[in-house]
Amino acid sequence: MPKIINKIIKTLIISDLFLNLGWGLLSPVFAIFILEKIADKGPLQAAEIAGLAALFYWIPKSLFEIPIGIYLDKNHGEKDDFWSMVIGMFIISLVPIGYIFSSVPWHIYLLQTIYAVGMAMTLPSWLAIFTRHIDKGKEAFEWGMETSSIGVGAGIAGGLSGILAATLGFNTLFIFVSVFTIFSTSLLLIIRNDISLRNKTFILFSGERPVIEP
Repeated sequence: MPKIINKIIKTLIISDLFLNLGWGLLSPVFAIFILEKIADKGPLQAAEIAGLAALFYWIPKSLFEIPIGIYLDKNHGEKDDFWSMVIGMFIISLVPIGYIFSSVPWHIYLLQTIYAVGMAMTLPSWLAIFTRHIDKGKEAFEWGMETSSIGVGAGIAGGLSGILAATLGFNTLFIFVSVFTIFSTSLLLIIRNDISLRNKTFILFSGERPVIEP
């Protein structure tokens, strides 16, 4: 990665690459997992469970993100943003392990809600830190690097997910997802001493950060 990217932006991009490598393994086979392991009444029930699983993710995530964002904006400095991001990603890393022990639909719905809370803590804080530290005059380039890393991670993981699920089984796949997420979270600790304690004036650049979802 070019040295012209500052340390914080570089770390966020690499961390996000591994996050999407992990969750990209799950996305293509999640519905198949539900069909094989959760639904006992065939494909129609599996489709219903998969649809409700999406609901139990997107609605809580959307509801929690706004108050979390408001709370983070009211506090001085970036330490609260940083720890919200780290704790949120750690919560996310536990969700795939929960899938291993799931056997009925409500297990999936509960885990999706936990996943939603973790992402609601992670996304506003990640975007805030990235926005504040993006290099002036390189906004398009650095956002391009970020979205490219997502594409690379999702592409590699998508190509491997079916093979891993077929050869190693879903449980091993879930462990891989969790390990990648924990590693992604650990990378963020590299910048913990670079995060500002007090608010600074930044040129803001807003953008939606795509994230791989199951």
